[in-house]
Amino acid sequence: MRQLLDRLEQFAVDVILERRVGKRAGLLRILLRGLSFLYLAIVSLRIQLYGSNMMRPHQLGCPVVSIGNLTVGGTGKTPVVEKLARELSLRGRKVAILSRGYKSTRRRIPGNDPSPVRVVSEGGALLFDSKNAGDEPFMLAKNLRGVAVVVDKDRVECGRHAISQLGSDLLILDDGLQYLRLHRRFDLVLIDREAPFGNEYILPRGTLREPPHHLRRATHILVTKSDGSDLSELHQRIRRYNRTAPIIECRHRPVELQDFSTGEQLPLASLQGLRAGSLSAIASPESFEQGLRRLGVSLELTQSFADHHRYSKRELDRFIKRCTRRGVSCILTTEKDAVRMPRLLNQEIPIRYLRIEIEIIKGQEHWDRMIGQLLHHPHPVIEDSETCGEELRQRVAA
Repeated sequence: MRQLLDRLEQFAVDVILERRVGKRAGLLRILLRGLSFLYLAIVSLRIQLYGSNMMRPHQLGCPVVSIGNLTVGGTGKTPVVEKLARELSLRGRKVAILSRGYKSTRRRIPGNDPSPVRVVSEGGALLFDSKNAGDEPFMLAKNLRGVAVVVDKDRVECGRHAISQLGSDLLILDDGLQYLRLHRRFDLVLIDREAPFGNEYILPRGTLREPPHHLRRATHILVTKSDGSDLSELHQRIRRYNRTAPIIECRHRPVELQDFSTGEQLPLASLQGLRAGSLSAIASPESFEQGLRRLGVSLELTQSFADHHRYSKRELDRFIKRCTRRGVSCILTTEKDAVRMPRLLNQEIPIRYLRIEIEIIKGQEHWDRMIGQLLHHPHPVIEDSETCGEELRQRVAA
């Protein structure tokens, strides 16, 4: 059943991204286009309700930073969350990351607090595996010592738990642009340089969660996957939707290879001339594969699954055998994929994943100014709901 659902999901993604042609694909696109109008009406109404103060965001008493995007996946959000959390934590704030735990499986621990909130990490040991935490929260918890990671669909409750039980004084709302229930100090919106507004269609026909003009809610705009080239045309388009938010350009910088089984760290130089297979289940597998080629890898085999796919031992064994027959030296994957892979007892060739970090290449001063404002923000911040609603109203109407 799971494999069937994955195939259906992949078919729908291929239709949306125009990778499929034919009568069935055309009919599905027409249906999805009709549903997009309904989806847009619901999204617009919800934003208007918050903007008019008919619905009010919750204020939890400490600063909240939202990191999100207008599109579905592929902008490289997780490394940005990691960078921000690490910098704030190292400089004295007690940070908690609030995540919905997309595609995670809920598991209760006997004897524990019956609260639905799952604490993946209090800043030290991991308390859930990737299946029960979600791959992104698990990866963040594994990489960030001293930062709590809390998971639940109700991120207001997540924040309350982080403050009252874990002593957090600053919250990072992961994938939070559309989560209007929680008042935030800053709204960081990520835009992929390679596909700034997805395929320009609204969900479910396209990859846009909201129309481009909703970018006006952003306090900061991060253009990801930048390469230092001239982005003046993209800047001009951004300024049509948001005239004031600082624009920061950044890139995903590979830092090292890590062996999936042993944890051994290897230099990037070891990729030069390497004959390898690529395995991924992310929103933009093409971007990952192109990145490997730029690092000097000769990709002999590639295989991709639907985003957030959880690998079975059978799938992994099958791909390893294909790579062995092809005579490749190793299998390369992403760090996010590695946390969704089962351990194998007899592994014929090594599996290694690429560790990625965010590097700011333009607009460092805007990032530093934001960090400074958060560091000097008084720890107890009490604002009433009317004040929060007025601030959101002004940003929606801007």
